[in-house]
Parts: sequence; structure tokens; C-alpha cells
Amino acid sequence: MGRRGKRYLLLKKKIDKNKLYVAMDAVKLVKETSNCKFEESVEVAICLNVKPKTKGERVRGTVVLPQGLGKKIKVAVFAEGDEAERAKEAGADYVDGEELAKRIEAGWLEFDAVVSTTRMMRVVAKLGRILGPKGLMPSPKVGTVSDDPARVVEELKKGKIEYRSDATGVIHTALGRASFNEEALLDNLKALLRSLIEVKPSTVKGRYIKGISLCSSMGPGIGVNVQKALEIL
Repeated sequence: MGRRGKRYLLLKKKIDKNKLYVAMDAVKLVKETSNCKFEESVEVAICLNVKPKTKGERVRGTVVLPQGLGKKIKVAVFAEGDEAERAKEAGADYVDGEELAKRIEAGWLEFDAVVSTTRMMRVVAKLGRILGPKGLMPSPKVGTVSDDPARVVEELKKGKIEYRSDATGVIHTALGRASFNEEALLDNLKALLRSLIEVKPSTVKGRYIKGISLCSSMGPGIGVNVQKALEIL
């Protein structure tokens, strides 16, 4: 790992690395240790007591963050007819079928999420090698394959995110922007924790959430007291 800059090291001194902060104090520290030169995102890492290699313990889900992510989400929709019209009315940025697929095959990827109707998945399936590695492939499991694409577009625009545990059982995702007030960031964290509890694998024994760490995208990590965070849900 490369050497950290002086500013990072100064900010790190504000944080007691041996302390687990209550969620609101951690959120305040994230804002204090964010970079004032540009607006950073606020990120969270949640360590779960799961066995990622065991099929039934791969944690995956979606949640609408009540305060959004603080950025405009561009949504591409594969739909036809009335479904396409409703998706446009709901705010979809790009709506089409074969022509949209051709643009993507040519290398165009100027969107953050992809939604498809069930019927149009025959077209989208050809794009798996492009969309899959980028985490953009529509999936029924996370609700991006739907015959009501307008509803899905509305949810995505409001701040719906997808999360999944990585190879070490950790969930990494954004919670918003450092410019958000503390209450907004806390609202988003609580929504994510509630969602994680809802998708807890039935095979998990003992404590499910082992650790929580918050940081700005360029700032140091801040440990959160898990028990106290769960008490405010």
C-alpha cells in the first residue's frame, strides 16, 4: 500500500481506532473527516457471520434508501409498447429494445442500472458478457426483471440499491454524500441494516452482524458499535 498523505494522517488522529462509536457519532466523524476539496460519498462496510462459499449463506438483497444517494441515477429499460411508455413516464433515461442492445454491444454504457421486462430478456441475455461483470445484468432476484418496469424505475430513482456479500462475507455499499446531514445518513444506514436482517440466512448461528465501519471515500474507517446500532432500528 502506498504512503498516505499528511491530511489523511491528520484526520486519522481524530479517530480512536480502539473505540466503537455509536452510529450518530460515527456519522458525525465521517463528515468531519471527509475531503473539503470535493464532495465525497459516504461508504459502509458490514462484516457478516456467514460462510460465503456455502450457497445458502450468500447474502444478497435490495433496499430503497429513504434519503437517496445524492446523485442522479441513469436507468436503461428494455421494454416495448405500453410498458415502454410507462417506463418513460416514470423517468427512465433510455427505453428501447434491439436498438438499445446494439448500442451496448458497441460499447455504450452511460447508465447506472438496467431494467427489463420478462419478454425482453431474450434480447438482454445476449448482453450477459458485457453487463454481467459490471453488475448491471437484470435479475429477478433483485427485482430488475419485471413486467412493471415503471415501478422499478421509480424505486431506482428514489435510491434503491443492490447489495451482496463478497468472498469474505462483507457488504460494501454507498450510503449517500458527505454533504448529507447526520440524520439523513443515519436514516440510510438504518434502512440498510433492517434490510440485511430481513434477508438473514436461516442457517446462521450466533451473532449475524459482526462489524460495521463507516468512512468517506477518501477518509479513514470509523468503527461502529453493532449492538447499539441495532437498538435504534
